Amino acid sequence: MSPLPIAMDAVPRVLKWAVGGLVGVQATVISTLVVADMVRRRRVPPPRLRHTPPTTVPVADSSVTTYTSGGDLYAAMLSAVQEARTSVYFETFIWKDDAWGQRLKDALVDAARRGVQVHVVFDGFANLVVPRSFLRFPDLPTLHVLRFPTVRPGVLTLNVRKTGRDHRKLLVVDGRTGFVGGFNIGSRYESTWRDTHLRVEGPSVWELENAFADFWNDFRDDQPEIPDTGAAEWDARVRAARNAPNRLLFPVRGLYLEAIDRARERVYITQGYFIPDSEILRSLVTTARRGVDVRVLMPEASNHVVADWVARSYWSELLRAGVRLFLYQGAMVHAKTATVDGRWTTVGSANIDRLSLLGNYEVNLELYDADLAALMEKIFATDLDNTRELTLEEWERRGLLPRLAERVLRPLGPLV
Repeated sequence: MSPLPIAMDAVPRVLKWAVGGLVGVQATVISTLVVADMVRRRRVPPPRLRHTPPTTVPVADSSVTTYTSGGDLYAAMLSAVQEARTSVYFETFIWKDDAWGQRLKDALVDAARRGVQVHVVFDGFANLVVPRSFLRFPDLPTLHVLRFPTVRPGVLTLNVRKTGRDHRKLLVVDGRTGFVGGFNIGSRYESTWRDTHLRVEGPSVWELENAFADFWNDFRDDQPEIPDTGAAEWDARVRAARNAPNRLLFPVRGLYLEAIDRARERVYITQGYFIPDSEILRSLVTTARRGVDVRVLMPEASNHVVADWVARSYWSELLRAGVRLFLYQGAMVHAKTATVDGRWTTVGSANIDRLSLLGNYEVNLELYDADLAALMEKIFATDLDNTRELTLEEWERRGLLPRLAERVLRPLGPLV
């Protein structure tokens, strides 16, 4: 008898051993990194963050205010809810049961009690550690609450339409004032994280109002539907890009690719978690090689140590192409922003990683305006003062163990 069947039978066993071995090594590396990160956090002193004051510029027929401080943002959001007359649409990923979280909850309930139609959405999985009592609301006819499911069925059936977390951060009041960006709700994010949010006032608020309404109507179950009004005005200088896995729509990734491809002078990107897929990586490398000043600002140590180490596996290719990497020091920078050539800007909830660009529900505003781009470049310059630049020479001097850890963890890129 030919030995081929025996050899063929051995192949699945060899594959199982190889996969099992890789998973075991990854688990060991992850455990080591997590323990080391816990020790590091105990030693890190409280950060002293530099903020750019809230600044308003006209964009199209609307006004846009940029916030880099949680205290300024939360005060503005709270004031908007307290002054609401007809409607409040609020959506968040994380909502902590602390001072700011409670103040916002009280304001939403008070608005509903005075007759305002209040719609609230929060992600169930992201708030598993938040006490259930905090996320309970009084039974009021004008208060409508949607807890986005903790477990999505598509995770088990590999159905993309039924996966993804609600990672969006939105507030729209009376169809006149809208907020969008990277800030979750909580005192921690006010004082120890650097993030960016926008407030929009004017006709372009419809972009955010419609983003909320479409999401609510897709997942409302037996809750009342929000009417679809259509846009009273249509100005392409301000547009909302919404990733919606249930519709297989992922435009945020596309807007990044298109803007980077158009760049002739400079690309400035700030990201909390920067794990580019192959196309975004290729686009950044190609753009830098043709002489564009491409800079990426990210935390040297984020709140997710595994994501940090997965990201490191892309740094060699970026640095060799001339992309400049700036590592934020002593604090978590969580902003999701970019500006190109002093013309184009995006601010929103989506990170440049697979979960945000091809997995979660996200919303980014895309704005084409020179004054806003100039402000974003000013904010980028302020943040640069709290970074150190990682050079190719320094990076290539790293030891063998870090190189092995990067290689072992890189396959996890699509999962983080």
